[in-house]
Amino acid sequence: MSHFLILHVASPAASAAFYAGLLERQPVEASPGFVMFALSDGLMLGLWACDGVVPAASAAIGGSELAFPVGAADAVDATHAAWSGRGVTILQPPTDLDFGRSFVAADPDGHWLRVFAPG
Repeated sequence: MSHFLILHVASPAASAAFYAGLLERQPVEASPGFVMFALSDGLMLGLWACDGVVPAASAAIGGSELAFPVGAADAVDATHAAWSGRGVTILQPPTDLDFGRSFVAADPDGHWLRVFAPG
């Protein structure tokens, strides 16, 4: 059985282009109002046009966080360098926190993308 995480986005096409580059994979489903990516272990990421969400989505978008675990602190730094090189907006540079090393980026709608290595 798959599990789904759905983000409400302003433009599924723009968000799909962003995530295709970031995840280095193409969507498994795409229509003008919705795009779906297969992540791992049955987790699916859906990008749904906020103007088509039923019931209607709130006016605010960008209030979610996706977390991407990596194996070690140097992988956090390497991912940060790669994403920065792609022009991804970085909200927090690699930082050592209570739970491990982490950085935070943002997608086109302001959703946070946290890459972390538990420590």
